[in-house]
Amino acid sequence: MSEPLLQVENLSVAYGGTQVTHGISLAVRPGETLAIVGESGSGKSTTATAALGLLPKGGHVLGGSIMFGGRDLLRLSGRELRSVRGCGIGYIPQDPMSNLNPAWTVGFQIAETMRAHGVATGKAARARAVELLDEVGVPEPARRAKQYQHELSGGMRQRVLIAMALSCKPKLVVADEPTSALDVTVARRILDLIAELQEKLGAAVLLITHDLGLAAERASEVVVMRKGRVVESGPSAAVLAEPGHSYTKALLAAAPGLSSDTPVQTAEPGPALLEAVGLRKVYQLPGRLPWQKIPFTAVDGVGFTVRRAQTLAVVGESGSGKSTLGRMALGLEAPTEGEVRFDGKNVLVRDRQEQLALRKRVQVVFQDPYGSLDPMHTVGAAVEESLVTHRIGDKKSRQRLVAEAFDSVRLPQSMLCRFPNELSGGQRQRVAIARAMVLQPELVVCDEAVSALDVLVQAQVLELLQNLKAERGLSYLFITHDLAVVRQIADEVLVMRQGKAVEQASTAEIFANPREEYTQRLLAAIPGRNLIP
Repeated sequence: MSEPLLQVENLSVAYGGTQVTHGISLAVRPGETLAIVGESGSGKSTTATAALGLLPKGGHVLGGSIMFGGRDLLRLSGRELRSVRGCGIGYIPQDPMSNLNPAWTVGFQIAETMRAHGVATGKAARARAVELLDEVGVPEPARRAKQYQHELSGGMRQRVLIAMALSCKPKLVVADEPTSALDVTVARRILDLIAELQEKLGAAVLLITHDLGLAAERASEVVVMRKGRVVESGPSAAVLAEPGHSYTKALLAAAPGLSSDTPVQTAEPGPALLEAVGLRKVYQLPGRLPWQKIPFTAVDGVGFTVRRAQTLAVVGESGSGKSTLGRMALGLEAPTEGEVRFDGKNVLVRDRQEQLALRKRVQVVFQDPYGSLDPMHTVGAAVEESLVTHRIGDKKSRQRLVAEAFDSVRLPQSMLCRFPNELSGGQRQRVAIARAMVLQPELVVCDEAVSALDVLVQAQVLELLQNLKAERGLSYLFITHDLAVVRQIADEVLVMRQGKAVEQASTAEIFANPREEYTQRLLAAIPGRNLIP
């Protein structure tokens, strides 16, 4: 057995006076993929960022060692650590929105990474940046390289981060939820690309994920963490097939498996609540010359109906137009053609008071929880802000409603006074869900609302959404790339590809008898679907 490329021994980390990891030990060998799995907040990302010397403000190592290439990373200076990052260790962070510079094009940022580490400069770096975007599945890479992060979908932004991490051909790739924002077909392509890098260079991968299917399919070794401690580790096939710890068993039981039947429990669908008719959205993108504009059709002739007490799931690859469709449904973007009606009235043809009333009845959970929360406000204040805007209750009653909303999404009330950067990605997403639910809306548009959650919390949130639906007759427009989740939450499914609706049917029919070859490919690409019962 080869010597470990990365060896972590008895690592303990604290934030302020609170210890969050306790004696973590693990080893990653050349060419090997080791997966760390566990709940959000279990210490997975903290372990990885400690190894990179990238702990957020307030975080510090209490003890232990992190050996890479014969050197203890904890003893290196800032300059020495920077020389290790890039060519030694590549990092794919969890949140693309807060890890890309909004003032620079994505192509420039990839090229700048290579320039900073002496890999390539000038035209060679720019050309290689376009090649990398193509390799990670970004369509029209030369044009996309000239765009800014706000012009890309969440999945495309994540692929830009992956291109940056791979640009210097590192010996170790630390991948923190690298495919959580990606649809299954692109995720498979990305994972295959990382596997090719491993084969060519003997590189290792430290994979941090809440996707047990992904761990089962891609990792040779797995480490299971809970509350900052390792509770089980070993070969992934053995650990996931016959788990020895009760917590690992609970993770497996909560994983949304395609082989299990999970019929949606719902009330009888009522009358139409949200109707979209002939929606088309065309953007004018910059061309080669400053005055040139190139039309890009993001949504092309899509129509659907969401009835009361019904969930319609919209699935498809990143860039297929799902999120654009959701923004038009919310009245946040005007369609080029067609219209959206809520309760029989166009969502755009309303005066100020009607718009405010609509916002109370229709809420949204965005794909990016960090970008949708104000970093200057506590998360408790962020949830209360909705109540203040709609003039609901006094200070005391609002605080009670906020506390109840936190309870409903399984967040301790001790977190009310924390800021977004003090929470994990999954915890931030639960805050976003609490903020949407505190107004007791009739329709919630969920844009990848559970993609950042570990399987235990995901199961709790899906159960919560289902219970709210049953209790209140709530409706959902559920935008997702996770077809296993679709099976648990949706009554009907709309499949999109390149802006068009290619298939629409009941959830049972989509899974039992998908008509379109594209839908069949989406189902076949789900990682580990035959490995986890």
